[in-house]
Amino acid sequence: MDSNSLLYSLDMVSTGYVLNVEQRAALQTSLDLLKKNYRFNRVLFWGKILGLEFHYFIAQGRGADELKDKKNLYSFDCMDWHLLPAVTEQMILDVSTAAKGRFTGDASHQYTHFETDVETGVEVSTTVTEETRLAVTIQRIDEEVSVVPRGAFTKTRDGPVQTNRCFGGLSHSEAQALDGFLHFAEPKRARRSLLDPLSEDIPDGSWSLQLERNGNVCVIRSLLWLGLNFFHVPMTPQHGYVYMGDGCRTKDLQLMI
Repeated sequence: MDSNSLLYSLDMVSTGYVLNVEQRAALQTSLDLLKKNYRFNRVLFWGKILGLEFHYFIAQGRGADELKDKKNLYSFDCMDWHLLPAVTEQMILDVSTAAKGRFTGDASHQYTHFETDVETGVEVSTTVTEETRLAVTIQRIDEEVSVVPRGAFTKTRDGPVQTNRCFGGLSHSEAQALDGFLHFAEPKRARRSLLDPLSEDIPDGSWSLQLERNGNVCVIRSLLWLGLNFFHVPMTPQHGYVYMGDGCRTKDLQLMI
């Protein structure tokens, strides 16, 4: 959710987890400072990952290319922010191997996995910090369930992906179908357009789309990552998403559909 319209955007989605008055005030101040200090083009409040002891508040800075120039930061108090490392393939592998269970809320916490090499019989271990797990989880959620309305972003040939200043919003009829919404991530299918539509996701039924506030706001919720909520006000450029959950992907999605 764009920091310039944070309070309005938060009121558009009902996540089950709320930010108190102090947290909202702190975010409005600190996100503006993040934008200035890191020279971001935009700063978004990405969401909140719940830990057993403490919770991670997440901010995302965007550069010239909205799709590729992203930096994620976390905070425990909505004021002091820590830059997360860029995710590598090795980090993804280590997290998938070693990190299990809920987030603890301690960024220095270490997860360790032991296994015996079949050929040598030697026991090997994989260790990963929760900070690394946090970075990988945020990237994975973005890749799998970040949402934007069709037409909200534009790209010139060989140019950066940028917000479409001419975007005036989907019509009310367009906002009632998943085909009007796209993944804000690198496309995974042979593309006719810039981004993949939600309507082509497998399995079918991994999204819940509802019209709320007397039909004036479209709200889309992910069943794959419970806690991801997106909103769009038809006939306006207002849209955004926020994740507030435990950072664990749904394992039995087929049973929920």
